[in-house]
Amino acid sequence: MQRSIASVFLLAIILVAAGLTSSAVVQDMHASAAAAGSVSDYFGNLMKMITGDWLEYGELFTILQGQWFSKIFLLVITAVPAVFLLHYLIIGAKHFDHDSEQIYFFSLFARVVHFIAAVSFSLLVITGLMIIFGSFFGGGVLIRTARYIHLISAMVFALPGLLMFVMWFKEMLPQLHDIKWMFILGGYLSKKKVPVPAAKFNAGQKMYFWFATVGGGVMAYTGYIIWGFGASLDTVRIFTMAHNVLGVGIVAFFLTHCYMSVFAIAGSLESMKTGYKPKDEVDILHSLHKY
Repeated sequence: MQRSIASVFLLAIILVAAGLTSSAVVQDMHASAAAAGSVSDYFGNLMKMITGDWLEYGELFTILQGQWFSKIFLLVITAVPAVFLLHYLIIGAKHFDHDSEQIYFFSLFARVVHFIAAVSFSLLVITGLMIIFGSFFGGGVLIRTARYIHLISAMVFALPGLLMFVMWFKEMLPQLHDIKWMFILGGYLSKKKVPVPAAKFNAGQKMYFWFATVGGGVMAYTGYIIWGFGASLDTVRIFTMAHNVLGVGIVAFFLTHCYMSVFAIAGSLESMKTGYKPKDEVDILHSLHKY
């Protein structure tokens, strides 16, 4: 009997001690929470240190990456070719006499640089789109390979991109006649062959040039940060969004350039192989060019 009473008394002492201890812990937690704001604030600050400010960039990044960028790129790669298809069916290509007098337009050096730039830039666009639509292609080895080709193509494009910038910088500067060219869209909305205000390069080619060179440089830098994760998480998020926004414009201009080079002007690619353009083409599409 005495043992039972002693056991109950000992248990009571233990329970009271535990209760006092728990109360002290709770009071300490309340004191810490009052000093630091709250427990949720503490963990919120901790997660912000680890992942960045979710409300500032993370949510926007997730929405754009998960929902909008793929839709915007899909719109560009379907709408732009559709518009050009209508143009080809309604207006058609402009034809010039390639057997008549020829004007020397591009040097061998310029053609070699342009060829390397064109191949590497095309691969950048194609693999970039594959990465954007990676889930559609099933991901895996195909998309990993596309990422590596994208990286290699960016490194290859760097040199010819820089050379083109130096080589054509002066001729690519905007001129007053470029405004007139824009108003008539280079005469491409008419079947008539009327001289348009353009020198060696027209306003459309100039815009593409700046997108491809300066824009390409920005793309290279942001891509380097994204690939190597060489910055804070929020910086990587911002650079990824900038990379994709600029990519939308570059893809649109790339498709435009391809259409103009291959379809809108019949035989236009010959000038990048031989360096020569027909005299009547120069007189019409580059009426201000001095040769």
